[in-house]
Amino acid sequence: MDSRFVGITELVEAPSVAVVVDVMRAFTVAAWAFAQGAEKIVLAESLDEALALKARHPDWAALKDGPPAPGFDMVNSPGLLRSVDLRGRTVVQKTTAGTVGALAVKEASLVLCAGFVVAEATARLLRARGSDGVTFVVTGEDGRAEEDLACARYIARRVTGAGTDAAGFLRRAAGSRAAAELAEGVRQGAHPDDVALCLELDRFPFAMVATSEDSLMVLRPHAVPSLADDAPI
Repeated sequence: MDSRFVGITELVEAPSVAVVVDVMRAFTVAAWAFAQGAEKIVLAESLDEALALKARHPDWAALKDGPPAPGFDMVNSPGLLRSVDLRGRTVVQKTTAGTVGALAVKEASLVLCAGFVVAEATARLLRARGSDGVTFVVTGEDGRAEEDLACARYIARRVTGAGTDAAGFLRRAAGSRAAAELAEGVRQGAHPDDVALCLELDRFPFAMVATSEDSLMVLRPHAVPSLADDAPI
C-alpha cells in the first residue's frame, strides 16, 4: 500500500482514500461519543454553523474546542464526555483541526477519521478494502503534530504488517507538544485524564466513516471484520 502523509494545507486535490487523524482530541472524542450511544456526528464548518444546526434541531448536542460557551452542550474532551449519556442522539462537532481536515477531503471515495483508540479497526477496514494508496491527513500543527504523525504511521504499518509494535508510536505521541499542553493545563476545556484516554490503543472495535448526507459531512461508527474474516468490501 502506498501511503502519503500530508497536512491539511498540502491537499491540492481530493484523494481516493483518506484517513484523517486527530489524536488530541477530536477523533478520540468522536469515538467516545459513539461509545456513549451517539447515532451520528455532524462535522460543522464553523461555530456559527454548529449553533445554527443546533437551533434547527434542538435535540442535537453541540460540541466545540476550548472552554464551555453559550449554545454548546459539551467541550472537546474525552475525559469529560465519557460520563455523558448520548444514546440515540446526534452530535454536532466543530474543532480547530480534526473537523477541518475531514471536510477538506469530503470528495474522497472513502473518508475515515481516526486516532489511536480506533487504530486497529481503521487498519482492518483499509485492509478489507484493499486500497492501493491511502492519504493520511495529519491535522495538527500544519501537518507536523507528533501525536497525529505517530498514529498515522502506526495505522499504515498495521495495514501491511500485523506484527507492528505500538510502544514506540505511543511514546512519540506521549512526548508531543499537544500532550504537554494538555497535561500542563494550557488548553482549556480539558480533563486530567485526556492524554491517557487519547493514547488508549484500540479502546473501541469500530472504525469511523464520514460521508455526505443531505449536504452535511456525517461521521458514523462502522463495524469491521475480524482478522479471520478480512475480505474486500
